[in-house]
Amino acid sequence: MLSIITNINIIFYVIAYLVGGIPFGYLIVKCFYKINILDIGSGSIGATNVYRALKHKTQNAKKLSILVIILDSTKGLVVVLMAKLFGLSYETQWAIAILSVIGHCYSPYLKFNGGKGVSTTIGSVILLIPIEGIIGLFAWFIVGKIFKVSSISSLIGVSVGILSSFVLPTISPSISITAQIGTHTPLIILLVLIIYTHIPNIVRLIKKEENKLF
Repeated sequence: MLSIITNINIIFYVIAYLVGGIPFGYLIVKCFYKINILDIGSGSIGATNVYRALKHKTQNAKKLSILVIILDSTKGLVVVLMAKLFGLSYETQWAIAILSVIGHCYSPYLKFNGGKGVSTTIGSVILLIPIEGIIGLFAWFIVGKIFKVSSISSLIGVSVGILSSFVLPTISPSISITAQIGTHTPLIILLVLIIYTHIPNIVRLIKKEENKLF
């Protein structure tokens, strides 16, 4: 039992989940504007719902939503960076990345409510597959600018980033996930998780009821 408790991988898995679960969007809206974001719009703690909750309350709503994107991304980035500094294996680093995203989507501090996981996914993989991560981030930004619908840009951005992890290594050298652990399974898990958290948005998109953000 003691060996399990002191196993550094297990410790990092718990830390990844707990850090990933820090609900920055919820805390910012609750602490500064006394609004429970879980009761607003989709009930998500992510940047889109932060903007939705604050757009009629403050002129800084867009800036605060961008701050939430940065903070949510940093959660994933920090835990993976710490795992790298401790010399943990790539398999462990990818497990930590997944757990940080699960923590964000199902926060232990909010009775397992949370966000959609996109920002934390980007932050958690950017150190593992930086070129593919940047491609996904670029796709997210461009699609967001064109369609101004958060769910579309999120789903396409994540999908493009993961698709590039299959294609890019065959074209030019990059930090490939298959070179690290021999499988794309962690990325597929993340994609399935992102799609799952966006099911209500996908339904609204099909019904043409999804609203533009700006």
